[in-house]
Amino acid sequence: MGDVATAARLTPQRSAKKSMQDIGHMQALIAHTVRSLLTKQPRPFGASIVHSKSGKPLLRALNNTMAAFDPTAHAETRAIRLATKRLKKLSLAGYTLYSTCEPCPMCMSAALWAGLDRLVYGATIEDANRHFNQIQIPAVEVAARSDMRCVVDGPLLRDECYALFTHPNTLRAIRRWSSRKRK
Repeated sequence: MGDVATAARLTPQRSAKKSMQDIGHMQALIAHTVRSLLTKQPRPFGASIVHSKSGKPLLRALNNTMAAFDPTAHAETRAIRLATKRLKKLSLAGYTLYSTCEPCPMCMSAALWAGLDRLVYGATIEDANRHFNQIQIPAVEVAARSDMRCVVDGPLLRDECYALFTHPNTLRAIRRWSSRKRK
């Protein structure tokens, strides 16, 4: 009986729902993220938090690891921090997180701890790993191994989101980042 219970708990909670509303939110996030690619500090990782029922956007955030000297300043964790602060509560139940890339285990854990209803991502961890170091544990697996629930949907608009990583300004920045000497 334990094996059946374990298998059920580890079965990914993935929804097949890809609504026009999801597509619209992801397109808006991609457009927001693209604007950063035209600056001196391109940031291809973007996240937004949207009210699950009304579809009303709460906020958007970009990764800020380099400028903040903070390896945890991923777009998803920044969005979660900003949202809980704006709402003045720890729970983001009733909200959906959209991300241009499948969240790493740290970001997926933050989504679970925040109580988000759902997560919708674009590019996959494998896509990001072509350009950046990644912890290659799928978001759906992190969610499945948790006592908390968050439906994981994706990839959605994968090619459009992956194009954020292959934009010439992003590729130039990646070369700069990887050529810095570590002390």
